[in-house]
Amino acid sequence: MTLSNAETRPARVAARPPRASSKPNGQWKIDGTAPLNANEEWKQQDGGLSVRERIENIYAEGGFASIDPTDLHGRFRWWGLYTQRKPGIDGGRTATLEPHELEDEYFMLRVRIDGGQLSTEQLRVIAGISTEFGRDTADLTDRQNIQLHWIRVEDVPEIWRRLEAVGLQTTEACGDVPRVVLGSPVAGIAADELIDPTPQIDEITSRFIGDESLANLPRKFKSALTGHPSQDVVHEINDVAFVAVDHPELGIGYDLWVGGGLSVAPRLAERLGVFVRPDQVADAWHGVAQIFRDYGFRRLRNRARLKFLLAEWGAEKFRQVLQDEYLGYELPDGPAAPAPLTAGDHVGVHRQKDGRFYIGATPIVGRVSGPTLAKLADLIEAHGSSRLRLTPHQKLVVLDVPEDQVESLVAGLDELGLQARPSLIRRGTIACTGIEFCKLAIVETKAYATAAVLELEERLAGYDLPHPIALHVNGCPNSCARIQTADIGLKGQLVTIDGEQVPGYQVHLGGGLASQDRDDPGLGRTVRGLKVAADGIADYVDRVVKRFLDDRAADETFAQWAHRADEEALQ
Repeated sequence: MTLSNAETRPARVAARPPRASSKPNGQWKIDGTAPLNANEEWKQQDGGLSVRERIENIYAEGGFASIDPTDLHGRFRWWGLYTQRKPGIDGGRTATLEPHELEDEYFMLRVRIDGGQLSTEQLRVIAGISTEFGRDTADLTDRQNIQLHWIRVEDVPEIWRRLEAVGLQTTEACGDVPRVVLGSPVAGIAADELIDPTPQIDEITSRFIGDESLANLPRKFKSALTGHPSQDVVHEINDVAFVAVDHPELGIGYDLWVGGGLSVAPRLAERLGVFVRPDQVADAWHGVAQIFRDYGFRRLRNRARLKFLLAEWGAEKFRQVLQDEYLGYELPDGPAAPAPLTAGDHVGVHRQKDGRFYIGATPIVGRVSGPTLAKLADLIEAHGSSRLRLTPHQKLVVLDVPEDQVESLVAGLDELGLQARPSLIRRGTIACTGIEFCKLAIVETKAYATAAVLELEERLAGYDLPHPIALHVNGCPNSCARIQTADIGLKGQLVTIDGEQVPGYQVHLGGGLASQDRDDPGLGRTVRGLKVAADGIADYVDRVVKRFLDDRAADETFAQWAHRADEEALQ
């Protein structure tokens, strides 16, 4: 059974277009380029890319106290650097303190890994940086990046030198720029792949990452490309995405989507209805990015994502502007990709098109460490491979494993806490950084989610779950862990339980992106007053999953059940 029935499919929640106002929206092509807020002002005075020279020549020498505040809270992001949260500040103070009161003198450093593609040499370098400079921290993100913590500005030039020596970078890993380009983790090796998107990803990144003309966008710009029929790059929640399709007359190319994004005003991307040839992808991507730069709303940062422009224009106008003003030619109409038939997280053992195998494994909620990554590089090489991929689901995939090495590698991964045959709870759980390091967070995530996974594996051991339960745990409303597209999404906030205010989560239920279990993406529902204490995740999930198992119809998924169930059953 799939979620194609209008009665069970949740309505898309649209990001509302800005209300009519006498004030300009800061659209460069309409209102001019005069800055309308402090962020736009400093970006025009001195772009984010320029701060690298100051980091290398001034701040690394002078230390944290020497950093200009605007560089620290703004331009540093263009090079993947955010100050991390000072330990000991509870979530109730997140919204009341100024950034300088929340921040520590250490940084989160995001390593940009376009397409999630890594060699064991690169992995070993990241592991060494984590161990030497980051107190062993390393998190796999749901954007195919690796995040390190406890980084000192004094060490950043040496870290860059080591990363760039093996072809890695932190350029535009954060900031109002084109962020990392998501790519299929099985690009070029999957037996059922329609097309390898790696050449298109490489062209986009080589032409446009670090390009000054795209280094001042209204806000962040997220991209995704896949040639795999599982649609494994969460394309519906990216600003621009290309999904492989087989056109009946024109052959293999891509279906173009624009305007997706979650956070506090979630909106699923829309198809423009065009067919994009592989050799046109980079130009089409560039056109969409330029539309965002030239027409995106800049006056208010909470309305400065591409989804708000799409909500005002609609897909038809967006397509016309792309063709007329930026491409100079029309794109032909194209078909939509069929619904996926296989899981897009690639967990487990799978045969490659060359006869070897790829193995997808999951840590718990993306948390690994420098020593673990170093051991992983050794393990992969000992089993005849030198390549791996990160996924948009906080998982990793080892490529090119000979058949006679598969079981040995699976066992070795398990010893590292990277399970290729995980429980369906562990497989479906992801978590954002949380209050441990994030200045925006209200609630801890990684530790609570990890404890919940371990507890639920025991409680649900005797139950036959029909599919992974997507449990997404987020420390604030910004949805880095994609709470609105989970079976069970938990949004961090202070909640009142038995008359006492404690860290906890608002519950979203029944969301999901296109998958083998549902034809169409949809956002989860919220139940009035349904909140869970931070240390009560396992109790709640255990209760609601068992009710689902008792009450579900034949072949019904958790998401389907969650949208039809009475509110009382969801408590």
